Amino acid sequence: MRKEKGKKAVIYIGAGLIAALLILLAVWAIISSGKIRQYKEEKSLSEKFVKDINGAPNGFFINSRNTDNPVLLLVSSGPGTDDYMFTDKYKDMDLEADFTVVYWDYMDMGIAYDAGFDTGLITLDHLLKDTHTVAEYLKERFSKEKIEIMGFSGGSHIALRAAKEYPDDFYAVIGMAQVVTDSGENDTLIYNFMKQVFTARNDSASLKKLEESVEQLGDGNVRCHNWYDYVYLLHEAGGGTIRDQSEFEGIVLPILFCRCYTIPEKINYLRGMKMYRTTPLAGELEDFDYRTQIPELSIPAYFISGEYDYNCPWELVEEYCGILQAPDKGFYRVPDAAHSPLWENPAYTCDILRQIKEKTGQ
Repeated sequence: MRKEKGKKAVIYIGAGLIAALLILLAVWAIISSGKIRQYKEEKSLSEKFVKDINGAPNGFFINSRNTDNPVLLLVSSGPGTDDYMFTDKYKDMDLEADFTVVYWDYMDMGIAYDAGFDTGLITLDHLLKDTHTVAEYLKERFSKEKIEIMGFSGGSHIALRAAKEYPDDFYAVIGMAQVVTDSGENDTLIYNFMKQVFTARNDSASLKKLEESVEQLGDGNVRCHNWYDYVYLLHEAGGGTIRDQSEFEGIVLPILFCRCYTIPEKINYLRGMKMYRTTPLAGELEDFDYRTQIPELSIPAYFISGEYDYNCPWELVEEYCGILQAPDKGFYRVPDAAHSPLWENPAYTCDILRQIKEKTGQ
C-alpha cells in the first residue's frame, strides 16, 4: 500500500513538473513574438527582414519616427553579435527620434544565420564590400547622398575600416566602445581595473582567478590567456557589457527574454555568436593596432565610450582620437555607463549623437 502511494506521489510530482515546464515554454513563446518597436507617426518605419547582400543572407532591423531624418547604420558588435536586444530591453533609448536607425546583422549572424552557409566566406574583405553595398542600398532607398556609420565594439573594426576604404559613402564614422589594439596595453588596462576593484572588495578568490588568467610580460604589461574568460571576469568586476552586471544578467537574460526574436531566432542567434569565433574573420582581427594602421581618415570621426568601459578601455580610445588625423574629430566619455553607453545612459549618449548630426550638417 505504501509503495503504491509512493509511486502515485512520484507520478503526481512528475506530472506537475512537466505541466510547469510546459507553462514556462508557453510563456516564453508568447514573450518571443519576434516583434520590434512600432510607431504612429505618418513617416515612421519599423521593419525586420533578411536580405541577400553580395550572395549572403544579411539581417536588418530599421526603426524611424521620421524617414526624412538622417540614416545611421549601426554595425553589430562581436563580431557576430546582434545588438537589437538592447534596444528592445532599454525602452528609454529613443535614437529613432533623430535618425533612421538601421541595425545590421551582417552575413550569417543574428536573424540571418543559416547553418548551411559556407563560413569560409566570412572574411574582412567580404564584410567591407558588404558595408559598401549596404550603404548604397540605404542611400538609394532613403534618397540620401550619404549616411552615418556607427560601429559598436567588435563592429567598430568594420565601421572604421569601411570609413577608410569607402569615405564617399559616409558623412562621418562613429566608434562606440571603439576597439583600438589587442596589444598588452589593452590587457593591462583591463587587468589593472579588475585588480583595483577586487582589491577594494577584498575578493581574494577573484584576485586569484585574475592572476591565473594572465601572463606577465617583460615590459610591465600582461597578456590574457583566453579573451572570453578574461571578459567574463571583467563582467564580475563591473566593467563589462552593462555596468555592474554579470555576463548572465547583461547578455544572456536580455537574449532569452526579449520579444524582438522568435525562439528559433534566439537559438540561431547563439549559434551564430559561437560560429563567428571560428571564421577566417576571427583570425584577421588579431594583432591589430589602429594607432599605426589607420592614423588618418578623410571624413570626420567621433568616439563614444562609457566611463567604466574596460572591455574596450576608454583611455586607449581617447589616445587614439588624439593621434588620429581627420577633418573633425571628438572623444566623448559617458558617465554611469560601461561598454554600452547608448543603452545604459541613453539621454546623454543620444544628445552626443544629435551634436554629431549637427556638426556634419544634417
